[in-house]
Amino acid sequence: MGEADARTSEELAPVSLDLDFVRAQFPAFDNASPAFFENAGGSFACRQTVEALTNYYTHTKVQPYAAYAESATAGGQMDSSRQRWAEALGVATSEVNFGPSTSQNTYVLANAFGQILGPGDEVIVTNQDHEANTGAFRRMAERVGATLHEWRIDSTTGILDPAGLEALLSDNTKLLAFPHCSNVVGQENDVAAITALAHSAGARVICDGVSFAPHGLADIGALGPDIYLFSLYKVYSVHQGLMVAQNGIVDELPSQAHYFNESYPEKRLTPAGPDHAQEASAGAVLDYIEATHAHHGGTGSLRDAAEAVSMLWQDHETSLLKPLLESLAANTKVRLLGPDSVDTNSQHRCPTVAFVPLDQHPQAVAQGLVDRGIMTAHGTYYANRVLEGLDVDPDRGVVRVSFVHYTSIDDITKLIAALDDVLG
Repeated sequence: MGEADARTSEELAPVSLDLDFVRAQFPAFDNASPAFFENAGGSFACRQTVEALTNYYTHTKVQPYAAYAESATAGGQMDSSRQRWAEALGVATSEVNFGPSTSQNTYVLANAFGQILGPGDEVIVTNQDHEANTGAFRRMAERVGATLHEWRIDSTTGILDPAGLEALLSDNTKLLAFPHCSNVVGQENDVAAITALAHSAGARVICDGVSFAPHGLADIGALGPDIYLFSLYKVYSVHQGLMVAQNGIVDELPSQAHYFNESYPEKRLTPAGPDHAQEASAGAVLDYIEATHAHHGGTGSLRDAAEAVSMLWQDHETSLLKPLLESLAANTKVRLLGPDSVDTNSQHRCPTVAFVPLDQHPQAVAQGLVDRGIMTAHGTYYANRVLEGLDVDPDRGVVRVSFVHYTSIDDITKLIAALDDVLG
């Protein structure tokens, strides 16, 4: 092979995530290397987020949008966060909404839908959801007299079969709420296909992206759900909920805001005033994503960066997930929940791994892992209906180990060794 051919091969070779660069962007790794496996409950904040919050509280902790410099700067930072997140997610700036949390955003949405739905209307939810996304809509349907249908998971695999949804859809279906990814099962659902199916029946679609977003910033505009929600604090950012409301859904729903804010699309579904510091700092994580993209030789738009970095994250996560799944699948003393392989289909198997110990209490196993330096826990993770659908006792709960792209192979090796030791 000639020198030119060699260069071409190098240029075409897959780019691997530079973990040293990544971990240098997280203050949590400055003085130690914690084996952190509770990322599904909330990730470490990147350095850019920490610095943005510090800067806001230090220099611009004032009411925004006034004429004086500090106030104008604060308002500009808030506007920039919304604009940059819109670009990253492939949507319009007016479609990006910030709220105090995803649970609160969902509650407000359910209240809004409850003002336009009633007897004769049908609502579909799943038993694969975190309770925040399903409970609010269940209560809303009961309150207004709408008919509620449950799209149920397979009791063995935990997977949602689209054929089950198709059987539930009718001309009376007005709303479908489902997760991009379960916080217990871990398998990505095909949002675009599910959304298209529901839209063909005339239903509006709400997708809970909380458990997927830490592993990839999806092109929400291309996926097409009317509402897409996720929690920024699980995406290396601030403790806020981000909600995309597209396809004209904001104009269809009654405003939940102060009457004088009804003309602002980004305020109609967020009755509480914004947390100025958090909103202004919310876009800082996108600086991290752009820096990661550039470090790995990438160029282009913020959406390009989000797409490329998401692939880097997922490829790295998958390489670490394989040995963990293989170890748990081979262990006869646990029941692994969700797919036992990363090669189930074209959808991503997120590294959120839950299992049931067969001869120990989950609490004892979790404590054993903690005693061996593994940061994790046990419980239901607000997914009681998922566990019930899998014939798992919610009172006992499960053990869950979850990781993201800043996790190292050394962390995985330590986890597998600890699991072997604790489970016997």
